[in-house]
Amino acid sequence: MTLAYALTCMKPLISRPEDLTPTTPWSATKWAWTAEEELIDHRTKARLCSAVLLPFKDGQPDWASFVAEIRWQLAAAEHYGVELVPVLNADTGYIFDLDDRMYAEVLRQFRLAFPTLKFIAGVTARGAQDDTSFKPERYRGLLDLVQAHDHCEVMIMTSKGLNTLDPERRRDGYYQIAEWLIRPGIVHALEPAFVPWATPYEPWLLHQLALHPKFVGGKVSTLDEPHFLYWAAMCKDLKLDFAPHSGDDYGIATAIKTGLPLLIGAASSAAPQICAAKDLWLEDGAPGKKFPTGTGRFDTRVYKLFEAFQSLEDQVFRLDAKGSAAAYKHSTAHLLHQLGVIASPEPHPACKDVRGPDEAARMTEAMVRTRRISARLDIPR
Repeated sequence: MTLAYALTCMKPLISRPEDLTPTTPWSATKWAWTAEEELIDHRTKARLCSAVLLPFKDGQPDWASFVAEIRWQLAAAEHYGVELVPVLNADTGYIFDLDDRMYAEVLRQFRLAFPTLKFIAGVTARGAQDDTSFKPERYRGLLDLVQAHDHCEVMIMTSKGLNTLDPERRRDGYYQIAEWLIRPGIVHALEPAFVPWATPYEPWLLHQLALHPKFVGGKVSTLDEPHFLYWAAMCKDLKLDFAPHSGDDYGIATAIKTGLPLLIGAASSAAPQICAAKDLWLEDGAPGKKFPTGTGRFDTRVYKLFEAFQSLEDQVFRLDAKGSAAAYKHSTAHLLHQLGVIASPEPHPACKDVRGPDEAARMTEAMVRTRRISARLDIPR
């Protein structure tokens, strides 16, 4: 086959949302073939949404450490002029191990310590394990607990019943849940690498959700395919009023380089480094730039900082023999304990995803390069 013949046989890529169908794959769209370089943004310092670890000591939530952890992150964010939004009761906060009473107590303890600070809370379906069809009202209980508070956003975490619907019924499911939203909503997508029944959004579904006035953004977490870039390309190209949030703990730099928000558990353990990188990436004169280079350009040392904190988080989120990263919460607890932020490295007592007895030593080793580059860049601990 000649190159000329191959070119004449190429099917045009979809670039208009009206040409999408519920089953259109991303590969048929222009947005799946947009290079990261086309999305680079040295002017925007997007918010950092940090999935907060719920610390434990002697088998009970350690509220003093919980508050200390958030204050530690806020101090880094303030130093570098970054908006930090704590994310409560998501996977890092053991949502699947919390009963409704403890779920509500996390929110209460947060508000006692931070009366006016914005937060995001994860919600999922409760009591759906024996359902044979999707019931949107399963989300209502946690929605009501969150929305009893003001100055917050709600992350509608995926569930098996919602995720297994076809794209049109899945859209309808989200829209049904949105009828109960009185706070801004964030939708949530995963690859099967995280849970076996999860599937990312098709381009038609993402566009449909982005058009809903109650959804201000969405989080996507992937291991095998760059769906965050697909989302970023579509939303930028179509000028959608919808903010893609990267949930990719394995590719943190991409969101910073494209000027888009992060919503990640890695911020619990690397908030100072991530906040520093956000400022280093901005060119002089960009809104919110705290530490200008004096050259009119961005600080290229950020590339080494990207490498350093990614090497750390690759160890925190390393996959186990089953291909799961779920024990990252235990690694995070060890790391925060070694940094003196929390009092104990204990996981939730009901959590089965735990690391081995050598985890403290592994985290000490994992932090070597991050500590080195942090010292060179005067990043506060």
